[in-house]
Amino acid sequence: MKLTPRAIGHYVQATRKATGVTQKQLALTSGTGLRFIVELEKGKPTCQIGKVLIVLQTLGIRVELAAPFGLEPKGS
Repeated sequence: MKLTPRAIGHYVQATRKATGVTQKQLALTSGTGLRFIVELEKGKPTCQIGKVLIVLQTLGIRVELAAPFGLEPKGS
């Protein structure tokens, strides 16, 4: 699956609904605002990556990064 802002938004929304959590509850538990959750679920491309990662972690969604050709970033 190609990770685009829209795809991440759909994934967040589907996971949130499947767990019975409202947008307001997700905003409160992840320490973000309701407007941020709404924009994230709509696939807004300018959402802050740090907040997106917090929301994903709050929902239990794992994200894996893989460097091309076996390269690893420094400090990992």
